[in-house]
Amino acid sequence: MSERSSAREDVRFATLEGDDDRRVAYAEYGTETGSPVVFLHGTPGSRRLAELFESSARDNGVRLLAPDRPGYGRSDPWPDRSIRDGDQTVSTVLDHAGIDTARLVAFSGGAPYAFAATTTLPSRIDRLDVVAGATPPEYINDPPAVPRILGRIGSTAPPVLAALFRTQRWVAERRDPSFVVAQYTTGDPTAAVSDRAAEIVRADLLEALDRHRSGAVTEFGQIASDWNVDFDAIDAPVRFWHGDDDANVPIESVRRFEASLPAARLEVLDGADHLGTLLRSVPAILSD
Repeated sequence: MSERSSAREDVRFATLEGDDDRRVAYAEYGTETGSPVVFLHGTPGSRRLAELFESSARDNGVRLLAPDRPGYGRSDPWPDRSIRDGDQTVSTVLDHAGIDTARLVAFSGGAPYAFAATTTLPSRIDRLDVVAGATPPEYINDPPAVPRILGRIGSTAPPVLAALFRTQRWVAERRDPSFVVAQYTTGDPTAAVSDRAAEIVRADLLEALDRHRSGAVTEFGQIASDWNVDFDAIDAPVRFWHGDDDANVPIESVRRFEASLPAARLEVLDGADHLGTLLRSVPAILSD
């Protein structure tokens, strides 16, 4: 592993082992000597989202490590990766940070890659918390329109989806943060979160799509297809945190998925939408 200089003080670079020497960017929040937790962002997303929990991590003695998955932010693209390759991002960051074992927290579209890492890194992941997480397609009876359409475009016409994300970033950069917040909330986006949280959510999207769009294009296609993850191989405890007002990932599919995993438990957050679940549950996870 090697570390390279960065234009931002909060970014570190590790290198995925292999012929291509792809870089994985990650940020650290909280306490440097604290209990390690790896945070996987949504789809699209970046390491910047974990900035929402800087104070919670610090107050609870947590070392929060947040990588950009391949093709997002400052991590190099890896268009032909699979969901099962999610373990490589996690293990690369753990190795680079000098950490043997950690808890894993995954938000939204980060869930499949967290499950893959948990199955293949049993000695390194001691618990998995899935926050407003995506579910395998076989548990979804009536998928929401937007994820369904994006998943179909990602599978059949990747260049079209890349162009859509390029346009989305251009608009988000010129609009109020509520434009981005509205994509993750069911109520009034201007009243849903604090101004600081809204700015971070927008910064997360802008960073996610800044240099590449391949991360989001790849993942929307993968999440809508067979995950090819051996869920029976999971030894670590799994806890789902999900709001009953989540329009991005309806809770009915999460209930079905959770019921199929003997070691899993579902915490339902009353009245919480997609973003509200993230903001309410992660501080509770870090304080546990």
